[in-house]
Amino acid sequence: MSVHKNVKRVTTHTLQEMKNKGEKISMLTGYDFSMARIIDTAGIDVILVGDSASNVMAGHETTLPITLDQMIYHASSVVRAVQRALVVVDMPFGSYQGNSKEALSNAIRIMKESGGHAVKMEGGQEVLESIQRILTAGIPVMGHLGLTPQSIYKFGTYVVRAKEKGEADRLIEDAKALEEAGCFALVLEKIPADLATLVAKAVHIPIIGIGAGGGVDGQVLVVHDMLGINNEFNPRFLRKYHNLYQEMLGAFQNYIEDVKSGSFPNEDEQY
Repeated sequence: MSVHKNVKRVTTHTLQEMKNKGEKISMLTGYDFSMARIIDTAGIDVILVGDSASNVMAGHETTLPITLDQMIYHASSVVRAVQRALVVVDMPFGSYQGNSKEALSNAIRIMKESGGHAVKMEGGQEVLESIQRILTAGIPVMGHLGLTPQSIYKFGTYVVRAKEKGEADRLIEDAKALEEAGCFALVLEKIPADLATLVAKAVHIPIIGIGAGGGVDGQVLVVHDMLGINNEFNPRFLRKYHNLYQEMLGAFQNYIEDVKSGSFPNEDEQY
């Protein structure tokens, strides 16, 4: 799909300018062509091809099972739909931890095969070497601190992170280290609002929150959650903009009824 002349693409530079001006950044997840096209048309700044696809698209309990190939498949579907938004692709669990050479080749695969614009990686100092190596290849990296779902088995729970001073101090250190390494932005997930505000002021790069209060530079939600498709998920930080679960259920039930009763298709709906 060609980019229209009048559509100005959002870049990492655009996001930095937005933070400098105090303009909030909007970000949603996207996993497929049809949905991404609507999200992009709405005027979103960033589409995150999240490893949350593991949960909402594939039905896994955690984000751990999704593979690099599957992430590339989702990302390329999204990229084909997008004309304006910056497309950031999650590097899945196991694709960058521990081995920075492997991390670089996996990041290169994501960029080459999906056409995405940047990658996102979870963790602080412990993944710094991988982040630095990927950045040397000219691939933009978004960091992710706080609740890092790929480490769920280490945490053992999805509760709010960094409530104790030790963990909070480490989070601020990690944020500064990621900025220094060259990350263009950071996601902060499920941490106290005061701490998130502190981080957003302590670093110059944009901070995007999810369950991190309003004192940050932007917000991200999982699209299936904010549309209310994901019926069972109701954390405090989630605002549901629709109850698509009920609407879709109703539509499917009406269709079934019409087929069974013979009222679909009617005379106008056939050749």
